[in-house]
Amino acid sequence: MAEQAKPLPRPVAKALGTIGSHFVTWRRLQGLTAEQVADRAGISRGTVQRLESGDGVSLESTLRIARALGVMDVLVAAVDPYSTDVGRLRADEELPRRVRPAQISAEDSDG
Repeated sequence: MAEQAKPLPRPVAKALGTIGSHFVTWRRLQGLTAEQVADRAGISRGTVQRLESGDGVSLESTLRIARALGVMDVLVAAVDPYSTDVGRLRADEELPRRVRPAQISAEDSDG
């Protein structure tokens, strides 16, 4: 039996709406229809419309649309960890190959 998805956190829902709005603006600035963007991205018009309306679509579809609008590089750069203060401060540290959850002792779990 499949697990039910947890409710969408408000900040995530707000970000989806904001990103969708930004994609609409990019499309309109370039004088493109949703159909044209979909054709360039190799996806359906419905997928473009879902992203623009703030519904969740796959990361792949989001990147396809961003590429079709010429903003994929900006989107990828936005999540570069080394463009942040924390990333730059820790740049010289050796990153672990895998991160395991910290073990919580009995003392830590009493609270």
